[in-house]
Amino acid sequence: MQQWREVKARHPDALIFFRVGDFYELFNEDAVEGSKLLGLTLTSRNNGSSKAPLAGIPVHALENYLRRLVGFGKRVAICDQVEDPALAKGLVRRAVTEMVTPGAVFSDALLDSRRNNYLAAVAGDAAGEGDVGLALADLTTGELTVRRVDWDELPDVLGIHQPAELLLPRTWELFPLPGAGKATLTYRGDWLFDPRGAAEELTRHFRVANLAGYGFESGDQWLAAACGALVSYLGEVQPAGFAGLRPPRVERPGTAMVLDEMTRRNLELVETLRGTGADGTLLKVLDEPCTPMGSRLLRRWLLAPLLKPDHVQARLDAVGELFDDDGMRRAVRDALGGVKDLERLAVKVGAGRATPREMLALSASLSRVPPLMEALAPARASMVAVLRDGLEAMDDVRGAIEAAVDPEAPVSLGDGGVIRAGHHADLDELRSIRDGAVDWIARLQATERERTGIGSLKVGFNRVFGYYLEVTRLQSDRVPADYHRKQTLANAERYYTAELKEWEEKVLGAEERIGSLEQRLFAELRETVAREVPRIQRVADHVAVVDVLAALAEVAVVRDFVRPVVDGGFALEIRGGRHPVVETMMPREDFIPNDVKLDEAARVMILTGPNMAGKSTTLRQVGLIVLLAQVGSFVPARAAHVGVVDRIFTRVGASDNLVRGQSTFMVEMNETAAILHGATPRSLVLLDEIGRGTSTWDGLSVATATTEHLHDQVGAKTIFATHYHELTRLDERLAGVVNFSVAVREVGEDIVFLRRLVPGGADRSYGVEVARLAGLPESVVDRARQILQELEEQSAAQARGGAPDPTLQLGLFDGGGLPHPAVERLRQIDPNAVTPMQALVLLADLVKQAKG
Repeated sequence: MQQWREVKARHPDALIFFRVGDFYELFNEDAVEGSKLLGLTLTSRNNGSSKAPLAGIPVHALENYLRRLVGFGKRVAICDQVEDPALAKGLVRRAVTEMVTPGAVFSDALLDSRRNNYLAAVAGDAAGEGDVGLALADLTTGELTVRRVDWDELPDVLGIHQPAELLLPRTWELFPLPGAGKATLTYRGDWLFDPRGAAEELTRHFRVANLAGYGFESGDQWLAAACGALVSYLGEVQPAGFAGLRPPRVERPGTAMVLDEMTRRNLELVETLRGTGADGTLLKVLDEPCTPMGSRLLRRWLLAPLLKPDHVQARLDAVGELFDDDGMRRAVRDALGGVKDLERLAVKVGAGRATPREMLALSASLSRVPPLMEALAPARASMVAVLRDGLEAMDDVRGAIEAAVDPEAPVSLGDGGVIRAGHHADLDELRSIRDGAVDWIARLQATERERTGIGSLKVGFNRVFGYYLEVTRLQSDRVPADYHRKQTLANAERYYTAELKEWEEKVLGAEERIGSLEQRLFAELRETVAREVPRIQRVADHVAVVDVLAALAEVAVVRDFVRPVVDGGFALEIRGGRHPVVETMMPREDFIPNDVKLDEAARVMILTGPNMAGKSTTLRQVGLIVLLAQVGSFVPARAAHVGVVDRIFTRVGASDNLVRGQSTFMVEMNETAAILHGATPRSLVLLDEIGRGTSTWDGLSVATATTEHLHDQVGAKTIFATHYHELTRLDERLAGVVNFSVAVREVGEDIVFLRRLVPGGADRSYGVEVARLAGLPESVVDRARQILQELEEQSAAQARGGAPDPTLQLGLFDGGGLPHPAVERLRQIDPNAVTPMQALVLLADLVKQAKG
């Protein structure tokens, strides 16, 4: 327990998995917490005068339990034996061999191959003003990026990357960090985030004189602080595991669009509104890369649309060439088909963690690079040509692995048979000695049966007693004198001979020496390949980009996407636009495409029409088409002209936020306020049903004022879908407003949604008909029609200048408009013909009848 206490003192915020034989044990408070989280049986062990809580798991089940703990956001310290028990004096020494935290994991079982696993660090002024430095690292791929982020944008940037763990200064524990989400928060001393000390840590780790070569400038002290703190923390938790970490890459504002949470959620880019995974998202439609690193890069591209037209054009040129050349595209995708996760394999090699099978996977992946280079040979687009020229065959690395590792190597190095025959003379000789001894022992059973006449005699082996000769109890009186008893069983006796012992020593001695030599040779190979990790990573980067470009081209071919025209102008024109996700869920011919045009003369579109007609789908498809175009992808339309936008703002749907005590209307207003404050003339604003969470007149007032502000003050391209038909009158006094509606056809009492945009506003909402389609009881629908007719008549009277009847009160619960029996009886009474006594009796009867 003294060893455990020493480890716990150094890692108080971690669960200590303490290796004891074939189990990892949890002690004291760790055992109590672990038993609750993992459902382990809680026992106890004697600890002097008291008993200590104890829980344990088998060594072979470690990864399964780690996956669950990482999911809970827990830190785990793996404490293993670090000396040979046979050579230890007293207790076997143990030490922490690995720290596992949500942001610093290597095991494939704990990772999603199709998305990055980020560890983030933030440094800056704790007052929440100005800029902060943000560093992001994916330990499994070696990526390390830093950027300057405004405090107000920090939640959006963190939401895009969704780090698994956030590293923050200790003093920041006093206030919540906006945008942290589900990330595990790890706090370290403020001195770790000191800009000068952090910069020194970076220069020391990357062995450079200064950071200027990486793009750091004089005002980037918080960038250096965040990056240096992150590197120091990785050295703490994974001292041998971040050898593959690449030099930091500084990303400057103005190159990629920042997508806020509303837009990511409403457009369902990588997660649906229901939060049920990738199905039904834009990512799912486009996720055609052949490699895991291609899928990760595609996700990053979708969440960071480009802002510079020339950057967009470069990608479109590359996708266009692969789109036009079917032969090249197929050859590229065929070559990529055999490529494994080069990024993560390279990091595992650099960290000394690659298994024999992973070394073979690395070699097999590199063997696909020459065919990929050949497939790209005809490329003319500058981006594709640069990528092709940046690839290298890496025959030296692949040759070293193929020469050393047996093609049938096992998963674990300890299982033996890793090094290829003929690679090392001493190893081949040892194997020959072992195999010869094993062959002699294999023949021994037949020899001894013939010599002793015992037909049931068997030769066996176990790890405790080694090789033995087994004879049943009934035959034990026939064993020769040179047999020495080794073990007694219930129904048999086990023996050995001097000759068997000699051959056993040859086998076991050779096995031990073979295992030791194989481990040394494999470690040398890993070190050799590790020196080439930067080259492998460069190849992996190029392969990933080619993979995404080819995937976008493949999607464009299969789904009939077209190349958009993207420039720095203001206009947005889409002809025959389709929703890329919705159209995958129905036959292609069933989706009704639509045209949308916004320019300086008509920059605000008021879109009206009934529910279910397709207004929200239209809004989302416009946003997705613009986003796809700026990602550098072809788009689902007959033609599209996109003037680059700096932001896409959406407000589509709303719900109460009970946790924050916010009503539907408050959520609407918060989101609308964020749009009005953040939008610029270069933005695209997509609004759906602002003001519906409050009274009609309040909602209409807010919707009108919002539209006026967007038109007069902001000047952004805007589509506003609404049921407030009064907004359609804005085109009479706002020059940039145009009215469109979603066409509906009435067939008797039924309505048919044509889902096609037509000029002009809608004259009806068809809410009652939609209610009927939703299955409301017929009596409720009939009553709704009656109320609607009365309201429309009252509204028409007011429009003609008449005053509304102040006594008019619509009865919502009056039996659907049928007269009450008490009312009918009252109509039949002649008060002049009723005596006072009759009046009292009649009144009592009416009261009784009215109460039902």
